[in-house]
Amino acid sequence: MKHIKTCYKLICALLCAAMALPLAACGETKESQREIFAMDTVMTLTAYGKNREAGLDAAQSVIHSMDSILDPELDTSITYAINNAQGANVSITAQVAKMLSTAKDVYDKSGGALDLSLYPVIKRWGFVDGHYYVPTDQEISQDLALKAFDKMSLTSFPSSGSYAVSFPAGTQISFASVGKGCAAENAIDAMRQAGVTSGIVSLGGNVQTLGQKPNGDNWNIAIQDPNNTSSFLGVISVGEAAVVTSGTYQRYFTSEGKTYHHLINPKTGYPVSNSLLSVTIICDDGTLADCLSTAMFVLGQTSALNYWRNYGGFEMIMVNSSNEIICTSGLIEEFTLANKSYTLTFTE
Repeated sequence: MKHIKTCYKLICALLCAAMALPLAACGETKESQREIFAMDTVMTLTAYGKNREAGLDAAQSVIHSMDSILDPELDTSITYAINNAQGANVSITAQVAKMLSTAKDVYDKSGGALDLSLYPVIKRWGFVDGHYYVPTDQEISQDLALKAFDKMSLTSFPSSGSYAVSFPAGTQISFASVGKGCAAENAIDAMRQAGVTSGIVSLGGNVQTLGQKPNGDNWNIAIQDPNNTSSFLGVISVGEAAVVTSGTYQRYFTSEGKTYHHLINPKTGYPVSNSLLSVTIICDDGTLADCLSTAMFVLGQTSALNYWRNYGGFEMIMVNSSNEIICTSGLIEEFTLANKSYTLTFTE
């Protein structure tokens, strides 16, 4: 008998509690909040000021639009078209092109720790439809043989502003490890274009902010405790930024007394087995933050820190099984420990 439990990267209630602030009654600080369901996730959108409702409408429209084009099981989606193109070129949107190019850059730099063509393996485990299953070694080998992210051909046509992509026949991709980050980024852009100057979106743990709080303070984002998902281990203070977490506690199942989580190692086809429980990425780019949160988890603590040292452009919070929190040095002034059962270390 399988015990199944699904949870998400950050708990909205924790986020709301962490970012709570007294608001004046003037129009510029009035808040509107909306909760929607998309990408298999409960999402919370918050905007302030006189244009807040228009901003929320625009953000919601963007998210639902991206949901419809990214679902690999929806026969009208771009992802479905890519997966069934049998090697032919498929026209894609600028958002899809950015996700593919960002993911490919992380793939190259991380030695394949992030691989969007791992979809057959993830589906085999049941993390797509919830029909959980422990595959045989032979099944995993068959699915791993279909990986071909390194053979992606992404073409830009500057004169028309359009893009096309192709993969070898049989390749199956998914945007699960990058889609919410890109959607959050585009939702914030939609708010901005609607005239909103202060807002925040939480898309199943992919948190992205617009500007600062209405009173000019930074946002306070709670980082979930991977050992106690009803609590948080600390708070990160950010201005306009993306904060994205990946962890073993987010989606998993238990079979015959053994627990299997959804973060799959692209090299082995099995759930990642290292000391990490969660990885949080903080950077300006929501799409990149989403890619990195998965890749750094797969790499493990030492290799993830080496990646950060070599390439930079982001900050990171790692939590391991020894109850240690390792933060990169750029967070010394921004991260506040809230759970004294953890040991906090900042590293260069």
